[in-house]
Amino acid sequence: MRNTSVIELSKEALCNNLRFLKNRVGDERVYSSVVKGNAYGHGIEVFPHLAKDCGIRHFSVFDSFEAYTLHQSFQNHVKIMIMGMVEPEAVEWCVENDIEFYVFDQFRLQQALSAAKKVKKPARIHIELETGMNRTGIPRKLFEVTLNTIRENEPLLEVKGLCTHFAGAESVANYYRIQRQYKMMHNHIKWFEKRGFPRVKHHTACSAAMINFPKTMMDMVRIGILQYGYWPSRETFVNFLGKNPDKHDPLKRVITWKTHLMDIKSVKTGEFVGYGTTFMAENDITVASIPVGYSHGYSRSLSNHGRVLLHGQRVSVIGLVNMNMMLIDVTNVENPQPGDEVVLIGSQGDLDISVASFGELSNQLNYELLTRLPKDIPRIIVD
Repeated sequence: MRNTSVIELSKEALCNNLRFLKNRVGDERVYSSVVKGNAYGHGIEVFPHLAKDCGIRHFSVFDSFEAYTLHQSFQNHVKIMIMGMVEPEAVEWCVENDIEFYVFDQFRLQQALSAAKKVKKPARIHIELETGMNRTGIPRKLFEVTLNTIRENEPLLEVKGLCTHFAGAESVANYYRIQRQYKMMHNHIKWFEKRGFPRVKHHTACSAAMINFPKTMMDMVRIGILQYGYWPSRETFVNFLGKNPDKHDPLKRVITWKTHLMDIKSVKTGEFVGYGTTFMAENDITVASIPVGYSHGYSRSLSNHGRVLLHGQRVSVIGLVNMNMMLIDVTNVENPQPGDEVVLIGSQGDLDISVASFGELSNQLNYELLTRLPKDIPRIIVD
């Protein structure tokens, strides 16, 4: 019994990407692989094992459940850092299992302290500082009380880092805001240093910041979208090309999403295809159905716009994308048969369907399209 589609993850592509990225990050910095959002749709139960095989030993997740999933797979053989939500009942588990996590308010700080006292182990925390994103982060007015709490409970609160997050490093429109955040972060670090705060890891840079603002890399870099083979934005890619003489994309897409033809039929001129009247055949055409729809992560906004690959040809999605299937025009494809491979994302022959092309057609981000791929689609490692 097989699923209606499958996602393949290329080990060769990932190792290629990591070689490129680690070369830019350098050996002196920690490379943290960001696997939040089900590893950007690549599968948090599969992708991290692939990354570990390629040499990764530090992972960043959003919440305690993602941390638990990773820990179940790796035990203490990798380091795990939670950048966002830690459920109150999970704080003790984090402390007990040496899971590092962000502290961005006094409530979380007290939770960490209480858990450390109960477990009788230090809570390993990263202090997130507010620099102007105004999302999460300890504001300047609470630095003093935060520092006092840490000093008074030093054996139980083990600070591993000072960090922040930039508000849109992928866009030149945010240039001055990012520069202001970077300067503010340096001022915050100096504030702590002047008060005798021990040297810890400083980290601010995500994928976009690493490319557009390389000076922000500091002691650790949190790399998400780039490692999967995608650029944070077209601006980021253009910026990279402008600074590199060879002018080629060094990244390879890790993910390929495949399905197969389900049924084929002939449609006469003037007949409508699928639900409603959004597509009418202007000539006699051959239509094929494939068992993937919006419930599988293929956006309904790609109705009459999407493209897939079949027999090494790019063919059009016609009519409305349904919940569990959609229709494609295979009129110009030679001898299509039920069971033939259809590529939704990835390469077939000399052609490619990229996640970026989805974004251009549906006004969605790489990130959004990837993370919407359902968890129950099988992820398998190839090459």
